[in-house]
Amino acid sequence: MPDPTDNTGLFSRLRDLNRDEERRLSPAATLSRQAIRRNHEERGGYRQQFALDADRILHSRAYTRYIDKTQVFSLFANDHITHRVLHVQLVARIARTIGRFLGLNEDLIEAIALGHDIGHPPFGHGGEAFLSRLCREHGLPPFQHNVQSVRFLDRLERKGRGWNLSLQTLDGILCHDGEVDSGSLTPDPIGSFADFDRRLQDKSATPDLPLIPATAEGCVVRLADTIAYIGRDIEDAIVLGLISRADIPGPCRERLGDTNGTIVYTLTTDLIAASTVPAPGSSPAGEMPVIGFSAEIARALAELKTFNYQRIYLAPETRKDLPVIGECYAALFSAYLGMLASGCPLPGQIDLMTDMDPGYRQSQPPAAMVRDYIAGMTDDFFLAQAAAIGCRTPVKR
Repeated sequence: MPDPTDNTGLFSRLRDLNRDEERRLSPAATLSRQAIRRNHEERGGYRQQFALDADRILHSRAYTRYIDKTQVFSLFANDHITHRVLHVQLVARIARTIGRFLGLNEDLIEAIALGHDIGHPPFGHGGEAFLSRLCREHGLPPFQHNVQSVRFLDRLERKGRGWNLSLQTLDGILCHDGEVDSGSLTPDPIGSFADFDRRLQDKSATPDLPLIPATAEGCVVRLADTIAYIGRDIEDAIVLGLISRADIPGPCRERLGDTNGTIVYTLTTDLIAASTVPAPGSSPAGEMPVIGFSAEIARALAELKTFNYQRIYLAPETRKDLPVIGECYAALFSAYLGMLASGCPLPGQIDLMTDMDPGYRQSQPPAAMVRDYIAGMTDDFFLAQAAAIGCRTPVKR
């Protein structure tokens, strides 16, 4: 009988898979053997490096909490509205399709896509704005969900040890900002964690600082983020009766379509066709890939994004509960600071302020600990915690 502890064949196959990447992927792709980790790992195994990153993200506590995080619409009693967990899966599927046709590394794409929104606090971008203001009031840098995503995965998970993800995955997560209009992107390479840490520090201090992903795979995820949400948010708004399909601007309907399926297909197809990436086996001689849309489709997408902001994201019905949620943010932040100062037991489940190694508790100011705790909450847990300290809380409608 074969020895179940003899993995020689598996490791040999792993070497074959790594060599195969050099044959079948574009010279612009990031090869699995190029993965850089902050801490060297002496470990065997049969997973390629970026597949290992994706698995670690999937098994993180922060990923589990995606299940009850607002994407756009909060407090609607409708099971068919998109939550954050579905959004990141849609980004991963769309980005992997694009990466496959462009000859890029699908494992790296998946890892970046699955982790890119892990730092989102309760109640989406509205919650992010409230938490950012509170951070500034208490001497912390403005809160940014992409920076917090890196913080969770690199510094907070596993009681402060982090997951030791690759440089390329963390960089793609940091630079994923799909809210910024980008018709096309060319990677801005970095070569070390020292470079990454400077990039992270600069972005933390200056939220408006433009960052471009270091890899072609990161560029794909950033554009796929927009592809995944732009039409899906329209479908959700139609289901909730906030808009009708006829409200979509005519030029956008003509160029992109008027359903999520046609919008995703049109944008994905155009991105694949308009991007310039060296073919597998070619010698690009320094040629940098360009990941982007055609000029016509980029204009139509920008117009559709403007429509979404005006009629969906900033619509009174979408934002009606935000004042009460903002009051809850302020009350919780103040209450937790008081509890930390007094040494009172903290309410609720195991949390990020106390269930950490001593190094975290000794090195972080109380406001940073509160920020990390609140940022990690699900929507429902946030409301339960707010109610427990006597806050008025909104109800689902």
